[in-house]
Amino acid sequence: MKVETMAAADVMSRMLVTVEPDESPLMAWELMRRADLHHLPVIDAESRIVGVLRREDLACHWSGGPAEQSSVRVARLLDGQPCPCATPEMPLSAVAALMIDSDVDVVPVTGPAGTLEGLITALDVLKAVAGRATPPRGPMDVRGGLFRLEPVLPPC
Repeated sequence: MKVETMAAADVMSRMLVTVEPDESPLMAWELMRRADLHHLPVIDAESRIVGVLRREDLACHWSGGPAEQSSVRVARLLDGQPCPCATPEMPLSAVAALMIDSDVDVVPVTGPAGTLEGLITALDVLKAVAGRATPPRGPMDVRGGLFRLEPVLPPC
């Protein structure tokens, strides 16, 4: 398939690890670390996109220890961040232009009701341009946390 005819659905990642807006930055960091991710979609209870959390967002916010990171919610880290979305049929060139115009390196792909269907990163766009895009296999699989972390704090 030629890059000129590719759509968002042709290059988007469908196997996603997500987090809910009320999770802590500590949980988000651990999900990213264990899954080796740079971007973590934040979705609500109906699987609608709230935003995309980046490793940089967590690093900029990080101060204090586990207790401080457990008391804040991920939704607060997304305040004011642009979250442009693409549709599955949007041409790849339009997705790349959207990334450039919005100064982001990740774009969620959403369905008609705003539900998350996939994620396109700058690396996905580069793979497509280089002819190395892997065609999607199987249905979309959006997953929440793979495990649960409960911080154990020392007694006061």
